[in-house]
Amino acid sequence: MTETLREPALGGPDLQAVLLSSKIQTPPARPGAVSRRALIDRARDSGARVVSVTAPAGYGKSTLLAEWAASDPRTVAWVSLDRTEVDPASLLSVIAAASVSFSPAAASVIADMRGVGTAALGRSAPMLAGVLAAAPESFVLFVDDLHWADSPDCQDAMEVLFAHVPEGSQIVLASRREPSLIARLRAAGDASEITAADLSLDHAGARAIFEHAGAEGVDDADLHSIVERCEGWPTGLFLCALVARSGGDAASVTGEDRFVADYLYRECVARLPEDTQSFLRRTSVLDQLSAASCNAVLGIEDSRARLREIETANLFLIGMDHHRGWFRFHPLFREFLATELERAEGAAAVAELHRRAASWHEINGAPAQAVEHLLQAGEIERAADRIAELGLPMYQLGQVSTVRRWLSQLGDDLVRSYPSLVVSMTWTAILLGDVPAGERWSRILEGFDVTALPEPDRVPFESARAMVRAALCEHGPERVMIDAAYGMEHEPATSPWRDQALHLWGSAHLLVGDLPAAKSAFEEAIDVATAMGNPDTVILCRPELALLEVDAGRWGSAREHAERGIEAIDVSHMDGYPTTALALAVAARVALHHGEREHGTRLLARGMRARIGCTRLLPYVSIRARIQLAKAHVALGDRSAAWHLVREIDDLLRKRPDVGVVVGQVEELRDALAAEPAAGGSVPLTPAELRLLPYLQTHLTIAEIGQRLFISRNTVSSEVGSIYRKLAVTTRGAAVERASALGLLGG
Repeated sequence: MTETLREPALGGPDLQAVLLSSKIQTPPARPGAVSRRALIDRARDSGARVVSVTAPAGYGKSTLLAEWAASDPRTVAWVSLDRTEVDPASLLSVIAAASVSFSPAAASVIADMRGVGTAALGRSAPMLAGVLAAAPESFVLFVDDLHWADSPDCQDAMEVLFAHVPEGSQIVLASRREPSLIARLRAAGDASEITAADLSLDHAGARAIFEHAGAEGVDDADLHSIVERCEGWPTGLFLCALVARSGGDAASVTGEDRFVADYLYRECVARLPEDTQSFLRRTSVLDQLSAASCNAVLGIEDSRARLREIETANLFLIGMDHHRGWFRFHPLFREFLATELERAEGAAAVAELHRRAASWHEINGAPAQAVEHLLQAGEIERAADRIAELGLPMYQLGQVSTVRRWLSQLGDDLVRSYPSLVVSMTWTAILLGDVPAGERWSRILEGFDVTALPEPDRVPFESARAMVRAALCEHGPERVMIDAAYGMEHEPATSPWRDQALHLWGSAHLLVGDLPAAKSAFEEAIDVATAMGNPDTVILCRPELALLEVDAGRWGSAREHAERGIEAIDVSHMDGYPTTALALAVAARVALHHGEREHGTRLLARGMRARIGCTRLLPYVSIRARIQLAKAHVALGDRSAAWHLVREIDDLLRKRPDVGVVVGQVEELRDALAAEPAAGGSVPLTPAELRLLPYLQTHLTIAEIGQRLFISRNTVSSEVGSIYRKLAVTTRGAAVERASALGLLGG
């Protein structure tokens, strides 16, 4: 069973790269579309850094953006979003990829757009914002379908970007719903808005649509009636034109937009050959369409010709790249086709198409898209197994929100019944330092009835559960040793968890003071993790080996281990994750020992920021990281900061009092600090203050920040005041500037 819990990579690069490329291709202006030049000129000349185009589906938002992109003299970049951009890491990655067109420096930060929650807001978003601010030329960045990225985390990250758009450049957003951040930007005078009322067409616009569609025979009276009944809705008018062109009575439609659309789509589609109707209906299960995916899902061989035929017929098929290899349906049309598919062929047929789509995406290296199709197919067991496999890799990519959305779709009862899911979610929470989630999942894991599992799965599950217990260290080092030994015995060389078992085994020996055995385990763990491509274990083990060398007085050898630990962080782009804190702290100490003060100070700032998630869920790592951070501060002459770290350690010890010899290491540090009085020095931001700090980049109110962090308004006010005092500032802007200079925000 444990073989299904961990996967070092999220699929091959080919399909993922193609899908990303399709999202950042600027679409051509739509031939025959009613010009929106007046709206474009008004928004462009407003001088607002952000332009919001908000209207329901079918109002021509994308068409307006495409016309604007084709006519603007500035450098243009384009982003089309979909349901996979619910995580700020995904959103920022695709924006960074698009930004390369106007700022080559964006290419160097694409891989650094990972980050979970405040990690994305505090590091990735400011890094990308810096790229935008330093763009060598004016630009327009179009972001279409922003409603897919309406989570608070995504909206906050976008606001950080907006604040750094240089004068003369603009970001243009198209969304079905007004983004929450627009109200704040409106109040600050930073937004220009185009609404559904602006996009509604009058008689002249309707006439242009009918003439381009080849439906010139409609008289003015009927056309006036059509405009009134469609209330200027552009897609409704276009559908009426198609109905009129084919001989139908376009002036007879009534009802609300959605029902008008269904009626008119049906009128249009009913006039097509049955095989074309079937092709349209059945391909509606795909978010993006290519000839290969359509052939695989429908079991045919002529999809390329069919897609070209449908595109030529102007049947709401939108090209996503210049090679016409990838397409998507207009959202409203796709919704109609999906409804028609279930009505015509039944739920069982729809599920089968989604199963085929899942298989195709899986084979072609897009496992996250495969999960989406499995969920829609009702393939709960397959989806659950795949989500368990993807849990930790997606954690490393900062895409935890996507996993949480999948779990919500599965339902709490089902998740609890899947041991592989529970193990994966427990480890994700532990590695993120998410105490509420970690304790909840670990309780569920501990209470799972192993006798309910098939006999072959029982020992692997017990091994997974024992390793979680070893990490939590709730019952002292002796129990950690027993649990780690169980994992070592039952995770064979072929297990994807073998490196984790070795790290825990080494940590257990550290807790009881058996340094030679610990060193041997850490060295083997690094070898296994390197071979398997699991950077988290390398990042955890390298600083342990470095500390063993420091204790032996071999600073040269310690430097080699420390540098390789930092290299693992940088190569895997995991800066800011809690598991990096120890490596950064040790590397800072080593650099300072070798007289590299500036380098050591930068590493120390990174380590202090990473300690946010160093909680009691992985107590001995969290405590040892703070010991090393304190010693690095002492090396800088800042004993005051070291004392504050000792107080944080004391808080951890109150929850996890029995961490073996580490308790003695804390006392040694305390005695060393007490031997000399702290003369001045700094007061570092606490983990809670560091968690709040990134939100000072936004226009969020005190109350709104409290809602983001699940704390009271009074607590936010108190922490903001403390941040100001510690940074010696009096405003948000000054706090952000000072924190950035200290390395507490951004890269």
